[in-house]
Amino acid sequence: MDLSLRGALWIVAAGVIAAGLYFLREPLTQFALALLLWLAIDGLAETLDRRLHFLPRLAALPVALVIVLALLTLIGFVIVSNINAMSQDFTAYETRLNNVIAQIYMQFGISGQIPTFYDLIARLNPEDVARQVGASLRNLASDIMFILLYLAFLFPGAALMTRKLDFIFGAGAEREQARTVFRRIRVSMEQYLWVQTVISLIITGLTYATLLIVGLENALFWSFVIFFLNYIPTIGSIVAVVVVTAVAVVQFTSLPHIAAVAIGTGAWQFLIGNFIQPRMTGDSLNLSAVVVLLALAIWGAMWGIAGAFLAAPLTVMLMIVLAQFPSTRWIAILLSQDGKPTPDTRSLITSESGSN
Repeated sequence: MDLSLRGALWIVAAGVIAAGLYFLREPLTQFALALLLWLAIDGLAETLDRRLHFLPRLAALPVALVIVLALLTLIGFVIVSNINAMSQDFTAYETRLNNVIAQIYMQFGISGQIPTFYDLIARLNPEDVARQVGASLRNLASDIMFILLYLAFLFPGAALMTRKLDFIFGAGAEREQARTVFRRIRVSMEQYLWVQTVISLIITGLTYATLLIVGLENALFWSFVIFFLNYIPTIGSIVAVVVVTAVAVVQFTSLPHIAAVAIGTGAWQFLIGNFIQPRMTGDSLNLSAVVVLLALAIWGAMWGIAGAFLAAPLTVMLMIVLAQFPSTRWIAILLSQDGKPTPDTRSLITSESGSN
């Protein structure tokens, strides 16, 4: 095929795929989140089966399911209860926000009457804001329901996947190649989720202790916010520091307290993100730094906040699939950090031997 014609076909195919991903973003994000949740539960079940020899193999999956769903329920309860507590202290926060706005006007010499926080909210049309918040809460409830529904059907569907692949590829080399590709994707996703969860827990614990020492109110809630933001590579850690520092500006009047929150939060992000996380990540996130930022921009534009959370695992999955075909392997090599777009074979062998 002519090179120009092939390039045109690539452009058209990319445009069609991007349009499909955008217009079907709601069901696709729900399914992708359910798939990652299933991988987390399945990976935990395999770990319990390997580590706890007294636990029957058939009981490992239900136990893992209960643990993960219980943790998510606990996190949701903590977030909701802390939001209720913050809403009760809104008057004090409003007073402090008015002082911050006045200081900004005086610092930059802005002329005119200094607005209050209520004046700024009034300009945003509170009715539209309330309507958007209500719609977001309804969409969130709908998303959770569909994610759980997808999750319920993923478990029996995954059990039948091996038989379906046998029907599709038979017992030859193509079947073994398909098995290897699925295994690589699964191992990479499970490693990525495990590493990100452990790193996020470490950062969350250290940050929570730091915020308690400094005296930031609702420290547990903001620590949970940092926990979720750390699932967004690169940008998430920066946003976490900015958000917590902004909260400190609203609460504290002294610069040392604000600086302690900013430096303490940023220090843990920097130290763990640059010294511990690279050693733990290994091949689970073998993406170039530029590719990570580009993936965040593209997936975030198409799928919003959910796309930012899913950007890294989806791009890793795409890289592994592209690496299996000679015509697209060059794209996978460009996406990778070290030019090796597939995980180390030894990790696959270790994973397989551990689960047997």
